[in-house]
Amino acid sequence: MFFNSIDFAIFLPIVFVLYWILQRYPLKFQNFLIVIASYVFYGWWDYRFLALIVFSTLIDYSIGLRLQKTKKLNDRKLLLWTSILINIGFLGFFKYYNFFVDNFVTAFSFFGSEIQSNTLNIILPVGISFYTFQTLSYTIDVYREKLEPTKDVIAFAAFVSFFPQLVAGPIERATNLLPQFYIKRQFNYSNAVDGLRQILWGLFKKIVIADNCAQFSNLIFDNYTDYSSSTLMLGAVFFAFQIYGDFSGYSDIAIGTSRLFGFDLKQNFAFPYFSRDIAEFWRRWHISLSTWFRDYVYIPLGGSRGSKWHQIRNVFIIFLVSGFWHGANWTFIVWGGLNALYFLPLLIFKRNRVNTNIVAEESKLPSFKEFCGMLITFFLTVIAWIFFRSNSISDAIDYIYKLFDITIFSLPEIRPTFLFLLLFIFILIEWVGRRNLFALEKIWLKYPRPVRLFIYYLIVVTIFLYGGKEQEFIYFQF
Repeated sequence: MFFNSIDFAIFLPIVFVLYWILQRYPLKFQNFLIVIASYVFYGWWDYRFLALIVFSTLIDYSIGLRLQKTKKLNDRKLLLWTSILINIGFLGFFKYYNFFVDNFVTAFSFFGSEIQSNTLNIILPVGISFYTFQTLSYTIDVYREKLEPTKDVIAFAAFVSFFPQLVAGPIERATNLLPQFYIKRQFNYSNAVDGLRQILWGLFKKIVIADNCAQFSNLIFDNYTDYSSSTLMLGAVFFAFQIYGDFSGYSDIAIGTSRLFGFDLKQNFAFPYFSRDIAEFWRRWHISLSTWFRDYVYIPLGGSRGSKWHQIRNVFIIFLVSGFWHGANWTFIVWGGLNALYFLPLLIFKRNRVNTNIVAEESKLPSFKEFCGMLITFFLTVIAWIFFRSNSISDAIDYIYKLFDITIFSLPEIRPTFLFLLLFIFILIEWVGRRNLFALEKIWLKYPRPVRLFIYYLIVVTIFLYGGKEQEFIYFQF
């Protein structure tokens, strides 16, 4: 079920009304409704994969209880690794089996040996990378004794399968989301209105910005040999806005929907294209994944402690693993490695924590230095996105090679004026609202209610009039 579908437009109000009717009953009724609604939401794609979520839920719920009763370190480690291996095993099989088989065969062929292999026609369960990491956070935090294991299986099932963020995040920590299922929720009108406002902005990002950019970025990337350098640069920029509007739009809809039900999810994007260096970009892009890798991989590896060589090693491991998390293709690994190379100078010269405040925090416009930093960071990010978007490494390299020729100074063959205008308005609104959790949070609250309503209706009309051809959310494939 897509957030931008008629199905969800019918599904959400029904669940919302039933949920708040149950407010007068014990809390477990609301939690149980969330579980049922979440399973319906997920099963809309393929009900067979519900078994994976149920199995993962029961395994980690049981292991959490066992960890509480077990004091011996070796036994606790065995329980932890059981959870890790089962969850990562499922993820590895469905997502990476064919990748490893194909590369195993290729490796033997390189040395002159031909072997027969059988790949499988495996359907990737939607959202498996997200809910796998979410359940792992629970087991690891219980093992570390940062969280008391729950005895409420319904609350835990609701935490694992919570439909707003089930298939594409944010990846919630058990320490943040699970305790919210223990507390009686009361309907809060202002929170609900704020949630609707965030949903509206998320839909605008997805339907107007991402889907329109997708039409042109797909055309250019799929036929890149036919276009000039300036057009290829435009295609790469369009993809940068496509993936940002697509993924951050999903996160906004997920967070806003959660607020309708009385839940607070963590911010997942903090205006990353206004970053002044790559380190700041990765503190602002897909925050839930970046912090997950930081807390459960980077810090256990030693983090920034130890020699400079160990720090460099840890950074490369994190970025390469992050790239591999995104998909079973070498393009994602190269994308991760390239971002590690971008990060390296900042680490070596201890400049990776320089830009921790909001850009132009005390002024309306950035300084010349800040503007140059944003421009360079955006350019480097756009180049890296070419690997992310391309079908193969050779395609990405050829695309980048064709970027740098004399035709870079020519007018692009594709010039969608309406999209340029939409992007300008979008960037302007994001810039004005950059101090908030999302662009529309407080941007027009100072105006009278009729003015605010007019602006919101104008956004709705824009969505209907200028929405691009419907595209599946990019991160559903991860």
